[in-house]
Amino acid sequence: MRYFIGVDLGGTNVRSLLVDEKGTIIAEVKDVTESEKGPDYVTQKIIKQIESIDYSGIGGFEHVDGIGIGVPGPVDTVNKYMVMATNLHDFAKYPICDKLEAYFSKPTFIDNDANVAGLAEAIVGAGRLKATVFYITISTGIGGAFIVDGKLVSGNRGHAGEIGNIIVKSNGEKINHLNAGAVENEASGTAIVRKARKIFGEEAIKHAGNVFELAASGNKDAIAIKEDFLDCITTMMANIAHTVDPHCFVIGGGVMKSKDYFIDELNEMFNSKIHEGMRGYTPIYSVEIDDCGAIGAAMLPMSQLQ
Repeated sequence: MRYFIGVDLGGTNVRSLLVDEKGTIIAEVKDVTESEKGPDYVTQKIIKQIESIDYSGIGGFEHVDGIGIGVPGPVDTVNKYMVMATNLHDFAKYPICDKLEAYFSKPTFIDNDANVAGLAEAIVGAGRLKATVFYITISTGIGGAFIVDGKLVSGNRGHAGEIGNIIVKSNGEKINHLNAGAVENEASGTAIVRKARKIFGEEAIKHAGNVFELAASGNKDAIAIKEDFLDCITTMMANIAHTVDPHCFVIGGGVMKSKDYFIDELNEMFNSKIHEGMRGYTPIYSVEIDDCGAIGAAMLPMSQLQ
């Protein structure tokens, strides 16, 4: 049995986990990140977390093969640092992997949280045993990851899988730094809520699930938002399918909590948009791992050290 450390580094909390090669969490330590105190402070906190984990069940820290870090935002996987660090002060280009490698003498890797979540699902989750898996998360934003033979495809600068910027509406609204008509601004949980609140008001819409509930009750405005969501998501998925032809899609994220309201229609619409010879050959699975981001961070060194 092989063992790895996964570090789930977010703007609010940081967790360090001891995980085996089957994705089982053996032990973990959690604390607030306090990123406003700077990357050196946070790195020292991570070091202390890793040191405080109980390794007695595996015979000691020396049996850990490597360390993986999952972070929000794009990552330069070659130089092993964050390219942007919106929620982690001063972490852009900070050599966190070098710091941990120097301290622990263990190979250390970093990637964004969507990528490591997809890696977990590809190795020990819904996409296990599939040669290629395309993972999609539909939540506050939209992200993705492409995994081939248990390894992430990161691309030239680590931006492979940044599917939230794919244009799905030629006349879409320009909202933020993303392209006008980008799928994240048209079909994420945030986008669904934004569109619904313009019609129903803020009090009536607390989250995207409220919109799907209204649509199920027959509300025409909610049905229109739901259909627009499905059209945008399936257009994105068809573009991905025609580009990489994955053996399966695995979809997670907060919006998928309402999947019973739309998953059959999503399947049908997706298959209507791809080549006839592809139809029915690309299953769409829901995530199986509740903690796929944290577990995926530990899967990162496993995939790199094969």
